[in-house]
Amino acid sequence: MPSHRERQTRPAIPSIPAQAALSFLRDTKGTLTWTARDLADSLNINRRDAEQILAFLQAQGYAQPARQRGSARGTDQWMTTPAGETVSGAKASRFTRESVEQALSALKDRIKQTNKNPQAPFHITDAVAFGDFLLPDRVRVQSADVGIRLVQRDASANEPRSASDAKAERKFLRQLRAKSALLTLRPYADWMRNRSHRALL
Repeated sequence: MPSHRERQTRPAIPSIPAQAALSFLRDTKGTLTWTARDLADSLNINRRDAEQILAFLQAQGYAQPARQRGSARGTDQWMTTPAGETVSGAKASRFTRESVEQALSALKDRIKQTNKNPQAPFHITDAVAFGDFLLPDRVRVQSADVGIRLVQRDASANEPRSASDAKAERKFLRQLRAKSALLTLRPYADWMRNRSHRALL
C-alpha cells in the first residue's frame, strides 16, 4: 500500500483521455524534442492540462525531460521514450505528405459514395483525420489516423451493440480503408475532433 507521501506526489490522472495523449506521442516520431506548448497546441488544451498530462506520461515512462548540453536547468524540452513510441503505435515515417493527402482524398470520395449507397450496412456520420501529416515541417510522415463513426442503417436507436456488430464494423472499416497502407482507420471518439485534425465529412 502506498505511503501518504507517495499518494501526495503521484500525478493526478489527466481529464484528457489517454488515447489522445498517446496520439500526440505518435506524432512526435521523427522529432528529437518537443515542448509542453507543442502538446497543448496539438491536443487543443490549456497549459495546466498539458503539464498534468506531461507528469502522467513521465510517471508512466513514456516521456522524459531532454538533457541538452549547455542548456539551462528546467528548459521545457521533452523526449518521447522508446516505451512511449511503442505504446503509442509510432512507426517509421516512410510516406510522403503528398501520398497521404492523396489517400485521404480517395477515402473522402469513398465515404461520400458509401453514404449515398442505400445498400451499405452503415452510414458514416463523422470522419476526422489526424497525425504527423498535419505538421508542416515533416518531410516524411506516418500513415494518417482516421476516426470513423458508423451508424447501422437498419438498427434501432435503443438496440444494444453486440459483439457481432463490433465485428461487422471492423470488417466495414477494413473495406473502407481499401488496403491502403497510408491510412489507419479506427472507431471514432470525441477526443479526435477536439485535437488538431482535418474533417473528411
